[in-house]
Amino acid sequence: MGDHTETIEIDFDPDVIQVSELLTIFWGNHNSLRKEVYRGRQYLSLFLYRTEAQRKMALQLKENLEDKLNGVIQTEVSPFTHFYVAEDKHQKYYLKRFPKAYEDLLHLFESHQQFVNSTLVARLNGFVREFGTLQTIRTELEHWKLDEREYQVILKIINGLKW
Repeated sequence: MGDHTETIEIDFDPDVIQVSELLTIFWGNHNSLRKEVYRGRQYLSLFLYRTEAQRKMALQLKENLEDKLNGVIQTEVSPFTHFYVAEDKHQKYYLKRFPKAYEDLLHLFESHQQFVNSTLVARLNGFVREFGTLQTIRTELEHWKLDEREYQVILKIINGLKW
């Protein structure tokens, strides 16, 4: 891994969700007070900003959280420079533990890249890691700006998967 850190890149619509909300979720889902760094920089708590406004927001929220937790947040706040896509063996890692469902889903896409970038596949990867339920995903579909045909196709896929 060298000096790389495992991260995710989030494309978001600021009219739907603000950076402050994403940061609240980020800091609420890991122990950012932990001083020990497991395996060097690979699993470092890291927020990469793209704009000065994002940097200021991150530092302000970090300071607020430090006051609330009475501790020093170890999260590094740095400028974004480049995103490297993880090797295939790391893509949809949890979903791969269900080879039948994985293969069924893979065949629905024209390319492996479309499969990896799919919101549905990402949500199902989280589902098999016990983040949410199939019902949650079904409910989310109503907010994915799908036409009726697309909605029915995806619903049929979800209902037809064999785990």
